[in-house]
Amino acid sequence: MNREDALQKIKELQHELEEHNYNYYVLAKPTISDFEFDMRLKELEKMEKEFGVNDPNSPTHRVGSDLSSDFEQVVHKYGMLSLSNAYSEEEIREFDTRVKKIIGIECDYVCELKFDGSSISLSYENGELVRAVTRGDGEKGDDVTTNVRTIRSIPLKLRGNDYPESFEIRGEILMPFEVFNALNAELEEAGEPLLANPRNTAAGTLKMKNSSVVATRKLDAYLYYLLGENLPADGHYENLQKAREWGFKISDHMALCKNLEEVFAFIRKWDTERFKLPVATDGVVIKVNSKNLQDNLGFTAKSPRWAIAYKFKAESVSTVLKSVSYQVGRTGAVTPVANLEPIPIAGTIVKRATLHNADIIKNLDLHIGDTVYVEKGGEIIPKITGVDATQRHPMFEAVRFIANCPECGTPLVRNEGEAAHYCPNEDGCPPQIKGKMEHFVSRKAMDIDGIGEETIELLYSQKLVKNIADLYELSKEQLMNLDRMAEKSAQRILDGLDASRKVPFERVLFALGIRFVGETVAKTLVNKLHTIENIQNQSREQLTEIDEIGGRIAESVVDWFSKPEHLVLIEKLKKQGLQFAINDEQLAGRTEKLAGLNIVISGTFEKHSRDELKKMIEMNGGKNVGSISKNTSYLLAGNNIGPSKLEKVTKLGIPTISEDDFLKLLEN
Repeated sequence: MNREDALQKIKELQHELEEHNYNYYVLAKPTISDFEFDMRLKELEKMEKEFGVNDPNSPTHRVGSDLSSDFEQVVHKYGMLSLSNAYSEEEIREFDTRVKKIIGIECDYVCELKFDGSSISLSYENGELVRAVTRGDGEKGDDVTTNVRTIRSIPLKLRGNDYPESFEIRGEILMPFEVFNALNAELEEAGEPLLANPRNTAAGTLKMKNSSVVATRKLDAYLYYLLGENLPADGHYENLQKAREWGFKISDHMALCKNLEEVFAFIRKWDTERFKLPVATDGVVIKVNSKNLQDNLGFTAKSPRWAIAYKFKAESVSTVLKSVSYQVGRTGAVTPVANLEPIPIAGTIVKRATLHNADIIKNLDLHIGDTVYVEKGGEIIPKITGVDATQRHPMFEAVRFIANCPECGTPLVRNEGEAAHYCPNEDGCPPQIKGKMEHFVSRKAMDIDGIGEETIELLYSQKLVKNIADLYELSKEQLMNLDRMAEKSAQRILDGLDASRKVPFERVLFALGIRFVGETVAKTLVNKLHTIENIQNQSREQLTEIDEIGGRIAESVVDWFSKPEHLVLIEKLKKQGLQFAINDEQLAGRTEKLAGLNIVISGTFEKHSRDELKKMIEMNGGKNVGSISKNTSYLLAGNNIGPSKLEKVTKLGIPTISEDDFLKLLEN
């Protein structure tokens, strides 16, 4: 295939895949299977690589990068102000009176659901996404374009051709309940503290520096406000309908209202119907429809005069606290759980509520038998918000956080600066042992086929395994003696264990379950230190000199390797053939040409991507750092650098080098 034909084929594939993305994520009407989509995506990825096509708005860029990126500060062309809030119909009537007093005529209102997520402003030029910026302080926000490109409901290229040459559209980045619940289920299995709500999780995800992780979080978005010159219509409602045609995900649940009674009908409907939605909402936004009237109404210092947000009351019910139980996770974290008299709330029957930690219990002054108030609202995990002390009997016993582990009896510890209590008996506490095994065999760690939570429970209860090394001593006969374990299943497990011997070192290190050593930290340690012996022999001070390794992580690593039983465990795993060093192929090409240099990368480059440049720095012994400080050696500067960075390097006297300068540095 010649280059001209290839480029045409690439363009056709990009268009086809974006159509499938639109059908699946915006219309919720997929027309091909996930497998067929993945095969076409792989074909496109291969062709783009072969013919040197690097289109930032290609569907292949939606998977993100596994390397960190900085967030540039961007000044909003139009300020992102917050809305005034209303909590009653009377306050809505007062808003209506203020509007009519200024404009002197009746007007239409648009009612929209107030999505509970993270605000975003998207800029498009010539039909392509060029920038995505968070609200920030309203005047300027963080450029999170790389992360937003991974959100499949946000179009990278628009449909049709009747859109303005340049415009902004604003909306809310959300994490659907289904995704949030699955994420919490993973955390619960890992013994980690649970996330409180989708809103905070979405906001935190959007600000992650690893866009490949953002891509796995399956964020969604609803857009609700079009800004710019030459918009299609004067009506806000009409503009959003047009934006829907361009490929934007606009909520179906909005209404053009002729009077206040229609506004109130919309509010009353969604005060109850909202619990059926797949994403969090916390109110209704009422906007004057006409753009001309919006301009006449203008703004106060804090908010537009032409819009107001009616906030739903969080559904709160009272029930009785029957008991408090305690769960021990893989890391030893002990989480208190309130066991309640079952009560319906926000569309589900609630029997339990998290109490998070000892401080929450103390602040609530809980007693067994108390009548407590429970809320769900935007919080997916029910929580106790208060106690009706008037209903308390004098004989009710106060809840005291336990002093010993409920599973093994070991005295609990609480580290300075942390809210959670921990059981320190990590190698003798049953739920921690089983939790570590479940983590070890999990997909992102050793990915051992055929072993799950139920199998580990059986193996542990039958005393066939006491730690992760024992898994490699299992025989087919032992496995086949387990309940519901046939020969085929047993062989599958043995094959999975054998295959895990080839898993690379960074995943083996992650699989060991060292506290605070996640996938990214494990990769950082392995790339810098190369062998398990080198990691084992590092002091706290030496570890904290490594980029992204803070004091808490360093202390945890040093503590883990200080325990003789862990050194014995590693020796056993070594004898089983697991990888505890970087292989020769991975080490090839490494130099110390940039040793001791801290280099900040900023801007866009012609010959290499930022990810490639970062890899070059690391392969040559340098350190890629995220922010400029007095310890920065160079600013590797491309095009379109933020003015704040240039100002800072000038002030600190830090040398700026171009891409060509950097490549010459490596040559020398």
